[in-house]
Amino acid sequence: MSEFKIEAGTAQHIGNQPQQNDRVALMTGARAPGYVLALLSDGLNSTSGAEQVLHTGKQVFDLYKGSDHADLPRMEQVLRDIVHEAHMVMCMNAIAAKTEAHASFVGLLISPHGEAVWAHVGDSRLYRFVSGECASRSGDGEYIDSLVADRLPIEAARNHRHSKLLINLLGNSRKEPFVTVGRHTDLAPGDSFLLCSDGLWHFFTDKELGAAVHRKAPRAASERLIEKAAERSQEKGGNCSMAIIKLVARETP
Repeated sequence: MSEFKIEAGTAQHIGNQPQQNDRVALMTGARAPGYVLALLSDGLNSTSGAEQVLHTGKQVFDLYKGSDHADLPRMEQVLRDIVHEAHMVMCMNAIAAKTEAHASFVGLLISPHGEAVWAHVGDSRLYRFVSGECASRSGDGEYIDSLVADRLPIEAARNHRHSKLLINLLGNSRKEPFVTVGRHTDLAPGDSFLLCSDGLWHFFTDKELGAAVHRKAPRAASERLIEKAAERSQEKGGNCSMAIIKLVARETP
């Protein structure tokens, strides 16, 4: 048994938009006792892409058989399989619909053995906090490095005539999604994770997010963050979604 238990929750706000295109979920695996999967996806202009991410995520996770010891490569493969299969289905559906559905992806898989693996595509983010301080977060550094490795200068990317080729999203038939992966071991009480769409992180510093998650229970923290995001956007913000996962010490008998 791990030395921590998990407190978690999800929250959403439509912002100043006609509909909520984000999707977020916390899942347990049918064959993986003690494992928790958090998924968040921001659909571009529709809900279909984000809904496909969650649907595929459940299918893949339900097939995953948890190990009785640390197995980071298999955990990472679960997240890569979700990205690959959701992207493939979205591209196939686009042929029949004659229009593409795009979506970001951020996923976090936590084992009962004190390990976590995350994967990221697009502009949604994952943060890891240790006692309220930001220890790491997802970003586009590796993706930018890959473009430079392909001999595309950073300065040229924004105005490139084939800029659609550069969009790092699921469902983009012109380019396979570039997946950034992170691993964490020796998780302990006091560690926490935040998955969120750009409708949230755009309005906060890493320090502010860490403090909010650390000081309050997931539900109270999410309510406070949504309230402040609306205030700072002057009620003109986009869809705002998040999942908060906190590791807390087990009570001694």
